[in-house]
Amino acid sequence: MQKNHISKTAKIYPNNYIGENVEIGDNTICYPGNFLENCKIGSNCIIRSSTILDSTIKDGVFVGPNAHIRNESVIENNVRIGNFVEVKKSIIKEGSKVAHLTYIGDAEIGKGCNIGCGVICCNYDGVNKHRTIIKDNVFVGSNVNLIAPIVIEENSFIAAGSTITKDVEKNTFAIARARQENKPKR
Repeated sequence: MQKNHISKTAKIYPNNYIGENVEIGDNTICYPGNFLENCKIGSNCIIRSSTILDSTIKDGVFVGPNAHIRNESVIENNVRIGNFVEVKKSIIKEGSKVAHLTYIGDAEIGKGCNIGCGVICCNYDGVNKHRTIIKDNVFVGSNVNLIAPIVIEENSFIAAGSTITKDVEKNTFAIARARQENKPKR
């Protein structure tokens, strides 16, 4: 059995499951309802009703409620992982936000990115897993599908409702959706 290390200044509320090999840093708050196992959580974090498995959360990170971080993910300093976000085998770099209802799988998200509601990294083609790379300072609008393998370069903007199948160049506005048509009901 591996030992846990929980800082004396961390605040752990009731109804948290803390399994083996868990580290929790200074001044971190774990509100009720978390499931933590084989993970390292840094200092000054807030964790709300979430699952963190086999991953590293660095300092100043806000997670939840109802987030799921798993399989060797690394969440760097001052990142926001919101409600109903799943992160699998991914790196999310400093200052980025993944607000809610999003799947980040087999991906690397750069610094200072904003990932909108309902964004999906479509990483599995039925046979193989592929990587999604999003460079620094990218804005991804709501309800976007990112079909991997794909690279979104720095300072780009992805329009809401787009399905992106090709790489996006630096400083580019990408939009990939059909034009709206209104037709009479039959």
